[in-house]
Amino acid sequence: MRAKLDRLLFGDNQFFGVNHMSEDKARAQAMRFRDAAAVMEVLDAALDAGVRTFMCTTHDRISAICDRMRANPERYKEFTFYPSMPYAHKYANAVTEEGMFGALKRFLPDEGRLSAILRGGMAVARKDLEGLAAPLMDAEMKMFRGLSTPVIFLQNIVVDLLLGLGAKQAFRIFADQVRDRYRAEPGFITMNMPRLLPVLEEVGIDNPIICANINKLGFRMSGGLEANERVLRSGRFRAIAMSVFASGAIPPEEAIKWVCGQPNIASIVFGASRGANIRHTCELVDRYWPAASQERRALSAGTV
Repeated sequence: MRAKLDRLLFGDNQFFGVNHMSEDKARAQAMRFRDAAAVMEVLDAALDAGVRTFMCTTHDRISAICDRMRANPERYKEFTFYPSMPYAHKYANAVTEEGMFGALKRFLPDEGRLSAILRGGMAVARKDLEGLAAPLMDAEMKMFRGLSTPVIFLQNIVVDLLLGLGAKQAFRIFADQVRDRYRAEPGFITMNMPRLLPVLEEVGIDNPIICANINKLGFRMSGGLEANERVLRSGRFRAIAMSVFASGAIPPEEAIKWVCGQPNIASIVFGASRGANIRHTCELVDRYWPAASQERRALSAGTV
């Protein structure tokens, strides 16, 4: 199975107070988007602009967004989620508050609660990643029941940790679980695209989906701009470019023009907190990436 990636994806950093340049702006956004209605207003603006794919973490508050979309299936029939897991902060907080076993009990799904806990406990004892991965993934994905999730990502905090530890088979375990349990395609978010790609290929994940920082300044691009450009030119994977504006350090038109001119970019993921900013980004992408413009017009017309 191979997912058809939309060329323009909408991200969620702004909804949870993530801004790599300004803590004040991050706090203001976190306050503004405490209410699900405020998030929905922005997602509706994105959908009206022809951006129908939401790449989001499995933050607990996303559950309320999923509930609202399930309640209005006609409005959101074309809307798609790309979940990225795990949302590491909730696990870290749970371990701090309840200990390792308490945290497992909280997050393992209720499909025969006792048996799930026992399965998880034995997996920990055996250090069996595969046995533990399935119930934890089910817990993360529960909020998306009945909604479209054709691509499921492993978050960069885990990807890059596994990469550093040399735990290569964990990537294959994740990929197999995503395909077998959810009939979806696995994706990987990383801060080190040049190092990750050969590891994924080594464990048999061909033409993977990799989301990484790709911007003109080389901002937060491990290995440097030249190494990342060299990997892009290889064409051996599907790249999703994030942080294209380098957290506001690059003017929007300059940023979009540059990234649209790079080889092997399958998608661009961007965040915005206002409809006007969403529309402006779409206009810039239309100008410098005609294929994306044609795709969004087709989506708006209902022909895709």
